[in-house]
Amino acid sequence: PRAPAGMGAVPEPSPQAPLAVLSKVELRVSCKHLLDRDTLNKSDPCVLLLMQSQGQWMEVDRSEVIKSNLNPVFAKIFTVDYYFEEVQKLRFEVYDSHGHTGVGTHDDDFLGGMECTVGQVSPGTPTWGPPPWCPHPNAGLLQIVAQKRVTKPLFLKYGKFAGKSTITIISEEISGNNGYVELAFRAKKLDDKDLFSKSDPFLEIYRIDDDCSEQLVYRTEVVKNNLSPVWEPFKVSLNSLCSCEEKRKLRGVVWDYDSRGKHDFIGEFFTTFEEMQKAMGENKVQWDCMNPKYKIKKRNYKNSGVVVLLDLKIHRVYSFLDYIMGGCQIHFTVAIDFTASNGDPRNSCSLHYINPYQPNEYLKALVAVGEICQDYDSDKKFSALGFGARIPPKYEVSHDFAINFNPDNDECEGKSSSRRVWSLARMSLLTPHTPSGIQGVVESYQSCLPKIQLYGPTNVAPIITKVARVAADEERTKEASQYFILLILTDGVVTDMADTREAIVRASYLPMSIIIVGVGNADFTDMQILDGDDGVLRSPKGEPVLRDIVQFVPFREFKNASPTALAKCVLAEVPKQVVEYYSYKAFPPRCPRPPTP
Repeated sequence: PRAPAGMGAVPEPSPQAPLAVLSKVELRVSCKHLLDRDTLNKSDPCVLLLMQSQGQWMEVDRSEVIKSNLNPVFAKIFTVDYYFEEVQKLRFEVYDSHGHTGVGTHDDDFLGGMECTVGQVSPGTPTWGPPPWCPHPNAGLLQIVAQKRVTKPLFLKYGKFAGKSTITIISEEISGNNGYVELAFRAKKLDDKDLFSKSDPFLEIYRIDDDCSEQLVYRTEVVKNNLSPVWEPFKVSLNSLCSCEEKRKLRGVVWDYDSRGKHDFIGEFFTTFEEMQKAMGENKVQWDCMNPKYKIKKRNYKNSGVVVLLDLKIHRVYSFLDYIMGGCQIHFTVAIDFTASNGDPRNSCSLHYINPYQPNEYLKALVAVGEICQDYDSDKKFSALGFGARIPPKYEVSHDFAINFNPDNDECEGKSSSRRVWSLARMSLLTPHTPSGIQGVVESYQSCLPKIQLYGPTNVAPIITKVARVAADEERTKEASQYFILLILTDGVVTDMADTREAIVRASYLPMSIIIVGVGNADFTDMQILDGDDGVLRSPKGEPVLRDIVQFVPFREFKNASPTALAKCVLAEVPKQVVEYYSYKAFPPRCPRPPTP
């Protein structure tokens, strides 16, 4: 999950404003005149992409290794989220790879680096200090998105030029209604370029832009010693392939691989995505693979082989709004920590103390998040659960009880008098028009406090499992009809960490997201393990989550901010998580919006 940009910079949208919209940007990288670090051969370059987060540089992706090449064009396309309101700092580092030992980080392996930003940064007001290889404070403040194509020199450490080395970054924004296409190619009877064996062919697909320049879209694997290779199917976005223009010209090139980087040209063909689509279903499309030099020199030259498109599948990528407009409901459940560490609710120092003029942190967090979620739930009824308390009638400890004490229906409905609602409105939390769901949860929360005994421990796995069971029932409908958000409010680190990790891994396969808000001044360091920011969460047995579904935030970071700031932070990941789940399950919206003409 993304951390907030900083409280001072968080805009405060109106209650009806949608969550911040991000774009995705594709970055293509190529280099020229790289330093040659190898004695007997040329460098084997690889590019690392790093992004700055909270002052630290973190590797987010890396390219393939290109053997023995000082002028590489990398097939890897880096995809980054682009936030208009943020300065996003990127660093590209080029290294000489060493086979099985991978990419080194020693100075001897370093071929040069360049630092820049994703979006528009004013050159006159640099926002970062010079990197180790940057000779001037404002060097490298690039406008990648605005300029589309940027070429800059590579620098070694301490501001030294890496010879004549340059790096070129080409950026493209992916359109919101973008999809992707899956392609499967093979070739037949290719020319044999090797003396003692058969050719080792690979295929490259290029898009030809309006300025007649070519952009590498994809490079297949090498099929060894085979004149009729079948390459592995691959997926590319329609934006990458043809800029979402069916008639845009494409060029395919077949090469015979050479380990020294001097690949032999076998032939080429030209097509369009419009023509490729004839391969859908049982049909196939094929092209003569032509070598222009042979065509001129050889009188009876026919081709250097044939390239066949065996299959083409188009996949539509749906947006969060596609699912919402299709009738998908967001079901909101709140789980409240009633362990003894909160303090006696009758004491003004307690985190559960009810002051009619000053809401406690539990109420603030509940209302801030609930008021956003209620817009996506037609019945406006919220489930509310408690954990860590002894409950009537037997006063046994429960970790998943309904705070309205109705085990058959844990959804809360407001029944307050207008006077009571007015009292809550004085907290700047509720108004007479606040939906019954939030009002009902607040009333049930206040009503249950005198009836229970705060106890412990802080076990949250039972509640995650309980909501997951309902989500599992929804999954079996095989429709994008309901997605579940569980808001857990707790004053301390969970006691059942192993069981909680296991429950989260299981829940990552279901239509469900989990938001954990830490209330009070406890040390929540151990809770960060549940958030995917520092790595992939795993179960005690080592199984990773399918999706990153947890967002943890300490409430104290938002004490002086408006409720909308907290809601924006904790809910920012939900649209992406909804889309990730339904894309993984291949569930389309129930009533998809017609495509924009």
